[in-house]
Amino acid sequence: MNWKQIRLVMGREYITRVKSKGFIAATLLVPLGIVAVYGIGIFIALWESDVSYEIAIHDRTEVMVDSLVALDPELYTDFSDTPVDSLRTFVQSGAINGFIVIEEENITENRPLEMIYDGSGGLTFLSSVRDDMRDLFREERLRRAEVSEEIQQIFTTRIGLDSRILTEEGEEKQDDTAFFSIIGLAMGGIIIFSIVGYGGYLTRGVIEEKTNRIIEVIASSVKPIELLIGKMLGVGSLAITQIGIWLVTLLVLMASAAPIAALVIGMMEDRTVTTEMAQQELPSFMMIPEIEASLVIYFVLFFVTGYFLYSSLFAAIGAAADSETDTQQLALPITAPIMISYFILLQAFQNPDGMLTVVSSMVPFFAPIIMITRLAIGEVPFWQIALTLSLMVLTFYGTMLLSAKIYKVGILSYGSSAKFKDIWRWLRQ
Repeated sequence: MNWKQIRLVMGREYITRVKSKGFIAATLLVPLGIVAVYGIGIFIALWESDVSYEIAIHDRTEVMVDSLVALDPELYTDFSDTPVDSLRTFVQSGAINGFIVIEEENITENRPLEMIYDGSGGLTFLSSVRDDMRDLFREERLRRAEVSEEIQQIFTTRIGLDSRILTEEGEEKQDDTAFFSIIGLAMGGIIIFSIVGYGGYLTRGVIEEKTNRIIEVIASSVKPIELLIGKMLGVGSLAITQIGIWLVTLLVLMASAAPIAALVIGMMEDRTVTTEMAQQELPSFMMIPEIEASLVIYFVLFFVTGYFLYSSLFAAIGAAADSETDTQQLALPITAPIMISYFILLQAFQNPDGMLTVVSSMVPFFAPIIMITRLAIGEVPFWQIALTLSLMVLTFYGTMLLSAKIYKVGILSYGSSAKFKDIWRWLRQ
């Protein structure tokens, strides 16, 4: 092979596509979209709603209303002396948002309460009222049962659970399993969409060159295998460039979320707000724990190996097809493992140590998507990582040989798309 020719093909593929309007638009629009989402997220998180609700309490037991009013005087109001018909009228006129009638049976017989209201407030409002009623009614039942104050505290106390991870070196570190589970799911999703997206780039590029008969000129001076490798490297470099820009933008925004929030809070409330103060008011999805460098390195490794494993097959499909429409049937054997990987990925998100997840993470066609999810969520033995990468490299070598045979014949075939039996014949030649 002539690596100079490969570099020329790679450079041509990269420069041609990186200057295209579609690539420039996508590269710029995604970061702008990320900026918009973060800006809106910060604004919503810091926005203080001035909406207040009022629930009338008609207490026929004469023991519950004082506790409710003391719990939240802005939400609950004593309307025990007001007839229920009048309360219904108040709700209809908008004077109050709703009312609750408390009977003795609600305490003694555990009969459910009913709140008649105007439908405002949403799920958070309903959940808040339900929790208040549940807590206060439990306290009243315990009081009537003449349970000691110590026992009452036992009933009302909810124990928390803080978890920490003990490493093999004997060090304890913060347990961020929930965050890294989402990161693992996101990394697997990025690899899926990248393989499909940039693989489609490669397929369409080959078909366009076949349609325009440019491939005949190129093939006269470059060997098919050199052309195939150059195209794969060119589109791969394009993928790394684009995703790199997106990731850098995301990391910069995450690092600057707290300073931006401090500025926004200061402008909204006309006071000085430090970065540390704003940090506490940010929603959890904007706060990220420290991501180890090894996870980033593994992501790059599995992204690159996964791309090359599948891109050679996508290029072969483009060579065998005569139009983009005809690629759908031929691409089914390639896209099927990707779709299966997606469903296994959802299972890995819930159970990263399950037999299905562990075994599929070492299968070359599933590995780039599943293994990175396992690595993000928890510890993976190094021998499994090394074995998986070795199997992926060997599989890529095999698929590359098969794809080169298809590519060599397919790029100069015109008139109709090849069938599976034609591809099988090319492979046997």
